[in-house]
Amino acid sequence: MQEVEIDEEVDVIISEWMGYMLLYESMLSSVIVARDRWLKSGGLILPSHATLYMAPVTHPERYSESIDFWRNVYGIDMSAMLPLAKQCAFEEPCIETITAENVLTWAIVIKQIDCSTVTVQELESVTANFSVSSMMKASLHGFALWFDVSFGGNATTSSDTQSESSIDSSLSGDIGGNGVHQRKKRAKSPSTLVLSTAPEEAPTHWAQTLLYIYDPLEVKQDQVIEGSITLSQSRENPRFLNIHLEYASGGRCFVKESIMR
Repeated sequence: MQEVEIDEEVDVIISEWMGYMLLYESMLSSVIVARDRWLKSGGLILPSHATLYMAPVTHPERYSESIDFWRNVYGIDMSAMLPLAKQCAFEEPCIETITAENVLTWAIVIKQIDCSTVTVQELESVTANFSVSSMMKASLHGFALWFDVSFGGNATTSSDTQSESSIDSSLSGDIGGNGVHQRKKRAKSPSTLVLSTAPEEAPTHWAQTLLYIYDPLEVKQDQVIEGSITLSQSRENPRFLNIHLEYASGGRCFVKESIMR
């Protein structure tokens, strides 16, 4: 894109730039270059807006098949393999499809993007704090990230960018105790089309991105899960993402660092 030459400005830019958990591969940067060089004033970018979400999840089946398997391998106790098994299975982010039943809390908005105004520098590092309450008693196995993008010409306001969908469309979202927006049902505009990769929506090739933790945490209903996440472009390769996740619950604090290559 940086090497293309066009002699006139354009009315519309259309690009499928979204990577896994929205920001992987950093392809939006090329769209921003094209926008700043060639898009007419008042021109249209499609998709026009994007939102990245995250939520704590439970996934006992996945943990059992990857980890608990080693406790009894055809009658042989191979528990000595557990540390290596956890590292091999969960060190890096996993691209998998989960369902709404795996999601423990309301989703947290990690990043909202207006494609008409976002800058390259704004995407180099994204940080969000979160504080959410578990809807059920379950094992916390990790955190899932997904996104939605909207196709519409009107700028989105802060009140309607929370989400197009919800884990239960009969419920409403709320604002977390730290001021971070949690996802809620948004009224559809007749002129806006939304593509969602949320767990409760039809699966897409983006699926969801799972950040599994090495040792599950048992959480009770209404127990608070809090922390922060930072996604930053890797110095090794700007298309890679460094992920720094801090989370705490029940008086215990943890840090999970990984790279999405």
